[in-house]
Amino acid sequence: MSVTTPRSQAPQTASRSISGFLSARPVWLVGVLATLAGAVVTEVFALVSRAAGVPMEAAGPGAKEAAEIPVGGFFGGVVFWSVAGIVLAVALARWARRPARTFTVATVALTALSLAGPAVAPHTATSTQIVLAASHVVAAAVIVPMLARRLAHVRR
Repeated sequence: MSVTTPRSQAPQTASRSISGFLSARPVWLVGVLATLAGAVVTEVFALVSRAAGVPMEAAGPGAKEAAEIPVGGFFGGVVFWSVAGIVLAVALARWARRPARTFTVATVALTALSLAGPAVAPHTATSTQIVLAASHVVAAAVIVPMLARRLAHVRR
């Protein structure tokens, strides 16, 4: 007689095995994996936005005109800024009393603060500003929970 798992439990089991896999890995490695996943998801979001007709041109502070955001630009931006998040996660894993909570609070606050950049981008279409801001949230929605789950398994 064979025992089968009900369908309603299958996704939960997959989630547990992924969580178990991540909890056994070094924080920095989970950070790298989370960053790659977040960068890919964010780049796909940007490509879909581009295909929908959103102009991918933005200007930074002091710029006289908007410049094109290249394909791959979102991926690169996520990787670049996530390095700071990985360093923060590693430091919190070592020294914080409650690393998962501290990491989550800090990164949510930093994500909220990061929304100011797109909001004040000069010479940038409103639709582009919205996509830029949303891309910050998309990246954080992928990366932060993965690292926070790993930090919840830190042993003292």
